[in-house]
Amino acid sequence: MAEADPYLLFGLLGKQVIHPGGRKATEELLGLAALAPGQQVLDIGCGVGTTAIAMAKRFMVAVTAADVSADMLDRAIANVEAAGVRDRVSVEAADICALPYADGHFDRVVAEAVTMFVDRDRAISELVRVCRPGGLVLATEFQWRQPPTPEARHAFLGEVCPGMLFETVDDWLARYSSAGLVDLQVKTGPFEMMTARGFISDEGIGNAIRVMARAITSGAARHRIAWMMPRISRAVPFLGYVLICGRRAGHDS
Repeated sequence: MAEADPYLLFGLLGKQVIHPGGRKATEELLGLAALAPGQQVLDIGCGVGTTAIAMAKRFMVAVTAADVSADMLDRAIANVEAAGVRDRVSVEAADICALPYADGHFDRVVAEAVTMFVDRDRAISELVRVCRPGGLVLATEFQWRQPPTPEARHAFLGEVCPGMLFETVDDWLARYSSAGLVDLQVKTGPFEMMTARGFISDEGIGNAIRVMARAITSGAARHRIAWMMPRISRAVPFLGYVLICGRRAGHDS
């Protein structure tokens, strides 16, 4: 916890929704995904498995929930077990930049806050590659809603999440379009995950209290959050999320 980025830190503390846009963005994603029973869905960068579980329970799809983090996978496995969806959610390790799946394997490919941590164009190309022609790729990313100050950019990208890269909605659209997606749809909104209102909206009062209690009783977590929050606060006025949904060009053979 002492050196974790916000995603891993809050995952370790038991937070269930860990991506820009929070539960609202996930509901928007599910509204665009046109999920139907029997579809094969990849949730890459699944985190603790919250979205994968929701898709399996609500739409009766078969979900491959994959992540590169062993800590996240351990929590995803436990959450899948607790939700009673082991028969519809498979949890496994996978790298978004080198997905171990055949071309066109999935009907839907979901990536919530993943590509901005890696080589974006390579990752997006992989998302499109494993989606069947005519299938949908859906991704949630950070975006700058307005140009950040140098201090805000450095605080967020240089200190809190070093290595993360993102720019504007137009930049994201160009990258996903260049990878072979058509009929692009976009939804945007503010970044509220770290605000009190957003935290409670995402987690509910019960889990919000549990997460904060774990943070308070862990010295490492308290120290990390105390360091992190002032830096995040500098960036919040400029930050937002973007949800992109696109169809892979072509038709089923």
